[in-house]
Amino acid sequence: MTKLSGVFPVLPTPFSAEGAIDPAALGRLVDFVVEAGADGLVYPGMASEVETLSPEERLTLVQALGTALGGRLPFIVGASDADPAAAAARAEEGRLVGARAAMIMAPAGRGSDVAAHIEFYRAVAAGTSLAIMLQNAPQPMGAGLKPELVSEIVKAVPQIRYVKEETLPCGHNVSAISASVGDRLDGVFGGAGARYVMDELARGAAGTMPASEMTDLHVRLVRAFRAADIKEARRLYSRSLPLLLFQAVFRVRLTKAVLGARGLLASTEARAAGPRLDAHDRQELAALMAEAADLFTLHPVTLPQADHVAA
Repeated sequence: MTKLSGVFPVLPTPFSAEGAIDPAALGRLVDFVVEAGADGLVYPGMASEVETLSPEERLTLVQALGTALGGRLPFIVGASDADPAAAAARAEEGRLVGARAAMIMAPAGRGSDVAAHIEFYRAVAAGTSLAIMLQNAPQPMGAGLKPELVSEIVKAVPQIRYVKEETLPCGHNVSAISASVGDRLDGVFGGAGARYVMDELARGAAGTMPASEMTDLHVRLVRAFRAADIKEARRLYSRSLPLLLFQAVFRVRLTKAVLGARGLLASTEARAAGPRLDAHDRQELAALMAEAADLFTLHPVTLPQADHVAA
């Protein structure tokens, strides 16, 4: 089977203005990342407000995504759960609609106890035939494991074929895990919103898993890097950072605002906890989107859209 690599954006969960899930809108986001040239996609993850979804909503959306995608791109299903049986069940739900792998976060509740994490992933592997991606997210969301601990877990659970490394310093950790496990893994991906993507790629990362509002830019960046056009890759990276730094504060609300300004989301409603944009933030976001407007060639930002979404 072909190894997964490249740009795998994590899709947000669209909600109606009343806060209900919107499977049709999710399908339109699938079309966008396919059109943008992504190498695959991930759903649901932290950028999908997965913690706010009921099991029934989660299943409905995963099934809707599988139908909308129709095998056009590889799909990694987010299956994180502190209960290994539940994580395996979420993985199987994805497999039934075409997922190629299951991304499962190392649970925060198991701390740095390597034996406990090995037990967890072995239990997950017993319940699904999908390849597993170990997501190493920082505390308090995840366990924030040191690279040597991630390597021990990988070596002990053959079904773990990928790692998504998001614990700082991400680049150092990508290097350390890759050096420790060698070809035991099919790839180590970067995450953390692609804020460190150039360092990760330079250290041999298989790809990146950012949010989806700049998928077309991230595709161009990774393609430029792989073509040894480092100057162009760095130019795109530098242009992306102002919005990504703002996203580090406002998370999915920033992602949805940009997608809305690009005409890709009708509603930017979010359930997630966290800061909301005030009037000054909305002015700054509108300015940042205006500055970056030339980067979004597939679905351009227009100033009236930006002003409306940021209002």
